[in-house]
Amino acid sequence: MIPNKIFDIFNNLFPMVFLFTIVISVIRITSLIYAKEKIIIYKELKTLVAIIYIFSLFYLVTTTDFESYSNNFIPFKEMTRYHFSSKLFFRNVIGNIVLFVPFGYIVTDMITEKAKKCHFLIPTIITFLTSLIIELIQMNIGRSFDIDDILLNFVGGFIGYLIFIAIHALFKHIKNEKRLNFIKALLICVLIIGVCLGVYVLGVYY
Repeated sequence: MIPNKIFDIFNNLFPMVFLFTIVISVIRITSLIYAKEKIIIYKELKTLVAIIYIFSLFYLVTTTDFESYSNNFIPFKEMTRYHFSSKLFFRNVIGNIVLFVPFGYIVTDMITEKAKKCHFLIPTIITFLTSLIIELIQMNIGRSFDIDDILLNFVGGFIGYLIFIAIHALFKHIKNEKRLNFIKALLICVLIIGVCLGVYVLGVYY
């Protein structure tokens, strides 16, 4: 079943992600201490989560294939053939949207941190180009190209942008910097724990 396959993916990823997290954390902490820089926990967590997410996304889209279909170059052809309550709808439609929500959020956050602003076109265009490249790679490694995946990923990236804007607007009302950094770090930890528990529950009960 699909949730069991997701659980298998998580199990395959966990050893690599765990090792990767330890190595990157040790290198980063050592470099900060050696350079006598101030350690801002939420920024370090944010960077680590972003790296792990990109790594996991690459692994997922290049090595995992539930079922193979022929190439699809007609927009909405694949997504409209699934019934709303079917597992294929949740996996191929909802799944492709959700998969890129963090991508849109991360891109918006990275640009805003440097430029102090981010037009919605930037993260959505980057999401579109990234998804397009992924589909082209898949087409050349024995998998299939699906224009609908690009459209759905695009929607996910835009939702990620909207989530960032909403959260960023709430953060503006918190004036205490230490409290703000603590809340940001806490939200990142909750996100990590929530994703891990969600995958675990799906694997156990389905």
